[in-house]
Amino acid sequence: MASDISGPRLPAGRIPDVALSRNFRSVRTITALVLREMTTRFGRTPGGFAWAIMQPLATIIILGLAFSLIARSPSLGTSFIFFKATGIMPFTMFRSNSGMIAKSLSYSKALLSYPGVTWMDAVLARLILNTLVTVAVTVLILTGIILYEGLTLIIDWPMAILSMALSALLGFGIGVLNCYLFERVVIWSNIWGIMSAPLMIISGVILLYEDLPSEAQGYMWYNPLIHITGMMREAFYSTYQPNYISVTYVVLFSLIPLVVGLMLLRKHHLYLLNR
Repeated sequence: MASDISGPRLPAGRIPDVALSRNFRSVRTITALVLREMTTRFGRTPGGFAWAIMQPLATIIILGLAFSLIARSPSLGTSFIFFKATGIMPFTMFRSNSGMIAKSLSYSKALLSYPGVTWMDAVLARLILNTLVTVAVTVLILTGIILYEGLTLIIDWPMAILSMALSALLGFGIGVLNCYLFERVVIWSNIWGIMSAPLMIISGVILLYEDLPSEAQGYMWYNPLIHITGMMREAFYSTYQPNYISVTYVVLFSLIPLVVGLMLLRKHHLYLLNR
């Protein structure tokens, strides 16, 4: 009779203790990195978390006041400030995630020399913290404007959540790819800064997609952010029904750089850290 040399078998559906231990260590590491990031960003400067609110709020107020002097009424609703806020907040989610995640390796380079900390832990820690902070800031700012101006709205919460989730995913994808490119190509951060400078203007933050000339609409449709800001506006303005939005396009546009960036980081992260 042939002997069974394969060793004891685990019951069906049971996860090995080694895998559980590894997952638990990863969760602890990510939590520690999130707490470290919170202390660095919000605990060492006067005002702390308030600055995360003040920066987008100041942009919203300035744009709202400026356009109130130019036009009699906003493209949607009656409040210039709220109209700008519904465009700026999903854009802020994308910009914050993509910018912070792109610098994950350089920010946590000293900690990545420890065997218990991986490059993926550093990336996920920044994704989690930035997403949570931006969601909190968005809720506070939009709620504050609604209460201050006494707005009566019929809010499509699933659409609002989808808009912010897609914005976070897009920022994650672009950020992961830039995380590799920033470390691999010395001048890429400068090139990306120039390329991304006009994004607020061409992403539906200031003007609605429908207010653009027809020729411009054909080009702007390929910007995934204009779909995201359109969804956010649809969520807060019940009379606004944009027919240009494609969730599938935004997801695919986000996943392609995400997958490419993850593959490049997995293969070359040691080289990038030891440069």
